[in-house]
Formats: sequence, structure tokens, C-alpha cells
Amino acid sequence: MEPEFFMQEALQEARKAYKKLEVPVGAVIVKEGKIIARAYNEKETKKNTIQHAEITAIQRASKKLKTWRLLDCEMYVTLEPCPMCAGALIQARMKKVYIGAMDYKTGACGSVLNLLEDYPFNHKVEIQTGIMQEECENILTQFFKELRKQKKNKK
Repeated sequence: MEPEFFMQEALQEARKAYKKLEVPVGAVIVKEGKIIARAYNEKETKKNTIQHAEITAIQRASKKLKTWRLLDCEMYVTLEPCPMCAGALIQARMKKVYIGAMDYKTGACGSVLNLLEDYPFNHKVEIQTGIMQEECENILTQFFKELRKQKKNKK
């Protein structure tokens, strides 16, 4: 299947986060053409710093496969992973990550820095960027516009 199909699934997860007033980031993990895990950001809901979509998706995929090694798996994520999540991709031995929007403030897969390619870690994760970039950027832009408007109205 085309990368856009799976990114659309990740965007569905991001919409779930949006409805819960979480930063709308979604992720899916695919193995052999099938989605084995889905997740979205839940930092605010769960009051937990590490509840990023990528981390939760990795945990769910590992549980499903009964292994921490996700060697033949690919992640589709709507926003470029941060350093924590990029590190988790390396540790999980993820084969490839497909990224929608880049994160020019905290991204660690090519924008601010590139943990996946610029360092001699024991595992390399392939990267493909720009998958449904406009749609992924739009959901984030809309979310933060609405958030700023809500904060302004509270004053």
C-alpha cells in the first residue's frame, strides 16, 4: 500500500488527540502491510511527559509482537519525532519512519538535528519525509490557533 494510506490512519489518531485538547500527533506502526499498533499524544490526559504517540505505539507493537525488537516494522507519524522518540525508534530497531510535518523547534529526524542518520548508533532507521505534509501541518496549525484563541478569551 501507498505511504499516504498509512499516514491517513496516523492522521485519524491525531484527530483523536485534537478532540481531547492534546497536541494532535498520531502514529501507526505497520508490519508486512498491516497496522499492528496505533496511538496519539496523551501527555495532558495522562499527566505523563513520555506519553507521546510514538512511544505508546512502540509499546503497543512490542506487546502485540511479544518482543522489543521491531526490526521489520515501519512507523508513520504526523509530526517529526523529538529526541526522546527518535531514540526510541533506534532502540526499538524500527526499520523506517515516515514523517508528515517537520518540527523546526524540537525535531530530531532532520530539522533541528538528525539522531537517525548523523550519529554512529548500532542501528540505522530509514527516514522518508513529506508524506501528506500539508494535511499534517494544517491540523497542527489549526489546533494552536484555536488554543491561542481560547487562552485569549480566558483573559
